[in-house]
Amino acid sequence: QLQASGGGLVQAGGSLRLSCAASGRISSYAMGWFRQAPGKERQFVAAISSRGFNTGYADSVKGRFTISRDNAKYTMYLETNSLKPEDTAVYYCAARTGPFTTSTQYDFWGQGTEVTVSS
Repeated sequence: QLQASGGGLVQAGGSLRLSCAASGRISSYAMGWFRQAPGKERQFVAAISSRGFNTGYADSVKGRFTISRDNAKYTMYLETNSLKPEDTAVYYCAARTGPFTTSTQYDFWGQGTEVTVSS
């Protein structure tokens, strides 16, 4: 089970730190963050390999967002900086066996945390 948290209302240019807490060990799973804005499809944001050695980002967030994980704490993070109104969405965390992917082919999903960026 995955539990995302840390969302909220922030002004443009601000920052939020999202967390994804797992109910068990995550060291065997690649993990990722996705987001879904109203009326739009869920889209890839960032992903990280099981041990954290490899990461990937959507072009729209590259240089502003940083994904990380602490396997000892069963937790993954997404540091979001220089937020823009277009970052407004519900952010979901996910986990899968095997290598990370930018597709939505993940085995487990959290419930989402809402991020709203005001202009």
